[in-house]
Amino acid sequence: MTEPRAFTEASLPLFVAGVAAPVAPPRPSYIADHRKRLRDRFMQGGAAAMPDYELLEMVLFRANARADMKPLGRRLLETFGDFNGVLSAPPERLREVAGVGDAVIAELKLIEAAAQRLSRARILDRPVLGSWHALIDYCHTAMAHRQTEQFRVLYLDRKNVLIADEAQAQGTVDHVPVYPREVVKRALELNASALILVHNHPSGDPTPSRADISMTREIEQAAAALGIAIHDHIIIGRSTELSFRATGYL
Repeated sequence: MTEPRAFTEASLPLFVAGVAAPVAPPRPSYIADHRKRLRDRFMQGGAAAMPDYELLEMVLFRANARADMKPLGRRLLETFGDFNGVLSAPPERLREVAGVGDAVIAELKLIEAAAQRLSRARILDRPVLGSWHALIDYCHTAMAHRQTEQFRVLYLDRKNVLIADEAQAQGTVDHVPVYPREVVKRALELNASALILVHNHPSGDPTPSRADISMTREIEQAAAALGIAIHDHIIIGRSTELSFRATGYL
């Protein structure tokens, strides 16, 4: 007589109401080995030891536990240029790349948000003018790879400590609408004593346009009437930036 089969905890997933449940196929061993090699190299040498496509591949591991993510990583880099370009790409553009779904977008946007918060933490609660390099790094992290123009205002107190960092307007690839009255009104609401204006040029060239110069002067005049200083207007390009103060526009 056949002994009755014993059911253990390990066997439970195979049977649901007497019907065999589907079992996910095991991850191929070569993928597991490859991922372990990448992790080991990262732990030993850090990000500097890895090219963009391998670092991106590691980010994508969490989006799919079983698939080879190297081809997707390369497609993303071919589409958006470099690691930062991939992280900064809008979700709707990312979806245009074959193999990108919600899980991939969530992982990329999570890394982008973490990078921005880390950079921002380096300028919070300390005099901004004494942390200028950290400020520039933060602006590049937040804006350098955007595909449309964004205008931000950094509001400072009497000790030049950052009170607020706010995006005032979103624009197109070569224009962003800015309203000096709204900038100054918000400064009064925050009791700010000084401002730093920041916007990006998606073209990568931080050279100011006539409209940039005119808009800056309008804000400067409106702020001066209320005793608010404009410390600088920074234009963020792809790999460099331009300071209105340093170049004599302010």
